[in-house]
Amino acid sequence: MTEKIMKLREETGAGIMDVKRALDEAKGDEKKAREILKAKGLEIAQKKSERATCAGLIDSYVHLGKLGVLVEVQCETDFVAKTDEFKAFVHEVALQVANSDVKDVKALLKEEYFKDPSKTIQDMLHETITKTGENIKIAKFVKIKLGE
Repeated sequence: MTEKIMKLREETGAGIMDVKRALDEAKGDEKKAREILKAKGLEIAQKKSERATCAGLIDSYVHLGKLGVLVEVQCETDFVAKTDEFKAFVHEVALQVANSDVKDVKALLKEEYFKDPSKTIQDMLHETITKTGENIKIAKFVKIKLGE
């Protein structure tokens, strides 16, 4: 059971006790426990959605000098903005925009994550909110292609 708890904790970023409760509720079924944790993460994200986001990061990605992306992702505190988890999420958003033809944040959130089509960007956002404990918003992005 300990191995399952550690595996799910690593995959989801949920707390040990939350993972244990989800596994107990799912009677040891990892897939069902993942679904329970995902639902709990969505509930947490919805509760935090009204909280102000006044910190964050701007990240960039340039591909072969012909495509450039800037993204602004906001969070509640500088503390979270400096975490590896948040930095990685912001960079993945930049990579997603580079690999996409979306024009606005709303469309981006609905898009399948190019590295894992079983997730949307919205799913990744909710996972990051759950892991960091703060409200996070993808504020804006810009994509520039050479010659356009």
